[in-house]
Amino acid sequence: MKLVLEMPLEFRLAICMFLGALAASLANFGIYRFAWNKRLVSPWSPAPKGAGPRTWADRIPILGWLFLRREVAFHGSGFWIRPMIIELIAAAGFAALYVWEVHDARLFMPAEFVPIVPPGRMLITVTPAITHGPLISHLILIVLMLIATFIDIDEKTIPDQVTITGTLVGLILAVLNPWSMLPGRTFSLPGPVPVIQSEFLHITSPLQWSATLNGGAANYWSLAVGLLCFWLWCFAILPRSWHGRYGLRRALRYFFARIFRDLYSWIVFVVWFIGSIGIGVVWWSGGFRWIALLTSLVGVAAGASVIWALRLMGKRILQKEAMGFGDVTLMAMIGAFVGWQAGLIVFFLAPLAGLVVGLANFIVNRNNVIPYGPFLCLATMVTLIYWNAIWSYLQPAFSMGKLIPLMMVACLGLMGVLLLALQAVKWVIWRKAS
Repeated sequence: MKLVLEMPLEFRLAICMFLGALAASLANFGIYRFAWNKRLVSPWSPAPKGAGPRTWADRIPILGWLFLRREVAFHGSGFWIRPMIIELIAAAGFAALYVWEVHDARLFMPAEFVPIVPPGRMLITVTPAITHGPLISHLILIVLMLIATFIDIDEKTIPDQVTITGTLVGLILAVLNPWSMLPGRTFSLPGPVPVIQSEFLHITSPLQWSATLNGGAANYWSLAVGLLCFWLWCFAILPRSWHGRYGLRRALRYFFARIFRDLYSWIVFVVWFIGSIGIGVVWWSGGFRWIALLTSLVGVAAGASVIWALRLMGKRILQKEAMGFGDVTLMAMIGAFVGWQAGLIVFFLAPLAGLVVGLANFIVNRNNVIPYGPFLCLATMVTLIYWNAIWSYLQPAFSMGKLIPLMMVACLGLMGVLLLALQAVKWVIWRKAS
């Protein structure tokens, strides 16, 4: 890390641009590889039959798409434009995010000026090396969201290969580098050279950490919370179906038969078993790694739960699928990286754009089907970039403690009212059109 920080800023930005273009090139591969309708568009895929072999030049990020224009007859006119733009934007975006989060340290500003270190706070001095932790985590999340976004735009689906793998990556990053989590409270200690100290976002932020949630043999309650969150996520990704019209007894029989007869279920069981052991090991060791992992696990459960609840409510109100289950697993992945507080912020930001775009799409095209995943990813990007300002403004709301679940229920109710209002507007438009 010291060697990297000693490089001139321009050289570091050039490296970021190269890594951004390369990461987007791999994201483009994932967009076409993990889609339900797989296509051999990416230069990292085999060439279509009859197209001739691909060369090393085709795999050069950005420029390679200019060479691949020769495959227009196989993929359609202009097929190369979107993936090339994605790589261009990613190259510039990686460099811009590096300046924002590392060079300018905007995630850790403005700081509260305090004469002494506040008691009961788990603080670490903010250095350029520390600021790289959130950056690496966010860049990985952005690549995963790129893949999920464009597959959802193309096919109205979000593949589990992206969201489930991404969730596990987020949990592992929390263990390997606790400071990859978003910053919580930041303080500036006065002196000849002001010292910036910060604690990462944990499940009780902005309140102080509760000792009852520490790891170690004396705190089985915290282990139970972590395992419950992980098991809820494992249950969510199991292949299952519910046939209530057959009666409770037969419905339960079909429910468990569907789970145990699917090969994918046994992969989930392996993940559940290994993951539970891993959580127990980190809990036993305690320290910052356990605090960050528990925060990430609660983020997974909270993110999945709120979208799952909105999905069920939307289905009841609209009498059809309001959103796919891929949105649930996507929100779980986002929660693993950003924690439950930022996850709730994303949850409330995304519908604002979704409702506006959905209503406009219905008025113009008479089509009320739009992918919701891109709005979740867009809201996540806004939250990451403006995290410091958003968190500073909303800290009082997240200081309500046990009242937060009640507030969430009330907000879900308001979203139900919005869905009813949107349904009424669509009905009026449909009546006038007919």
